[in-house]
Amino acid sequence: MGYRIFLAGASGAVGQRLIPQLLKAGHQVTGTTRLAAKAQQISALGAEPLVVDVFDADALSRAAASARPDIVIHQLTDLPAGLDPSRMGEAIVRNARIRDEGTRNLVRAAIAAGARRMVAQSIAWAYAPGPEPHTEADPLDGGAQGDRGISMTGVIALEKWVLQSPPLAGVILRYGQLYGQGTGRDAPAGSAPLHVDAAAYAALLAVDSALSGAVNVAEANTYVSTQKAVGELGWHADYRLPS
Repeated sequence: MGYRIFLAGASGAVGQRLIPQLLKAGHQVTGTTRLAAKAQQISALGAEPLVVDVFDADALSRAAASARPDIVIHQLTDLPAGLDPSRMGEAIVRNARIRDEGTRNLVRAAIAAGARRMVAQSIAWAYAPGPEPHTEADPLDGGAQGDRGISMTGVIALEKWVLQSPPLAGVILRYGQLYGQGTGRDAPAGSAPLHVDAAAYAALLAVDSALSGAVNVAEANTYVSTQKAVGELGWHADYRLPS
């Protein structure tokens, strides 16, 4: 059965790899971007583009209402091209704002539009120090300081908005460090690497799954357990879009 999908952040690295998967599965996709210049990019992939700023709550509500989504997928981020280190300091603050204020606006717009489910992007390296590998039940690093503290404040807010906003059912995909097309990395890196195509595949699976709560999504590693993603979501890390 195909659903009406409202994909927030459709022009981002994950969004661009997710649209073809959603369409192939028979879903109807409306994809958002805040930049008019990227609307054609979304259209070329086969989705219906909508230009809207997630911080404009009224405009976002109107956009969601026009799409009448069954499911909202949250892939919004605000990171510099190629993860430019010289711009990451300011990007951390912007990204945290999207995760908190932007997610709040998106959740409220989704509920008002009648959506029943939200699938949202989070991060897998957010856990407080403790025994590894971390499972989804482990606490997040709410006591972090500095730039990590800013990031964690945003992550914790995002997860709270998505998981504690009935009647919306929420799924949090805690992605590892992305690599692949559009991510700024060509090869695996970090404590829990994840190819962007496989990240998008997890979001596709979450659309049809009855699973709720948080799910670690990463290649096999010693930092986080991915048993839930593999065993309950049916995900596998080697998924790639056809070239």
